[in-house]
Amino acid sequence: MSRTTSVSPNAARGDRSCQVPNNGPIVAIVDDDKAVGNAIEVLMRSIGLVAQAFSSGEAFLRSPVLSRTGCLVVDFDMPNMSGLDLHNTLSRLGKEIPTVLITAYPNDDIRARALQAGIICYLPKPFDESDLLNCIQGALGNRGAP
Repeated sequence: MSRTTSVSPNAARGDRSCQVPNNGPIVAIVDDDKAVGNAIEVLMRSIGLVAQAFSSGEAFLRSPVLSRTGCLVVDFDMPNMSGLDLHNTLSRLGKEIPTVLITAYPNDDIRARALQAGIICYLPKPFDESDLLNCIQGALGNRGAP
C-alpha cells in the first residue's frame, strides 16, 4: 500500500494537487493556463504516473516536489518566467530535469534555443497526446509507465 503525503492546496503558491505519493518520480506540469495544466495532469495519472500541476515557474521552484521531479512539462509563454527561463534556472542550480517545452506560438528561433538549451521535446499546441506521452516516457526511461 502506498503512503501519501498531504500537500495543502494553496492557490497563491500555485499548487493544484492535494496528495503526492511518497515514492517514485513526479511529472511536474507548469502552465499558467489552469485547464491545460489540469488536462495534462489527468492524462499522466490515467497511465499510472504521479503528476502535479503548477501555475508558474516560481511556484514550482518553491515546491517540495522539485527534488523528485523526473520530468518537467512546461509552457513557453508565461508571465514573469518563461518555460525556457525555468529550464535554464534549473540548469544553473544543478537540477538537470528532462524538460518538454509546449507552446501555442511556435517559431523556429524558440525551437532552436530550446533544443540548444537541452530541452528534450518541443511540442506546438495543440499536440497529439501520444506525442506528449512518448516524450515523457522517454524522459523517465519508461519508469512507471505501464
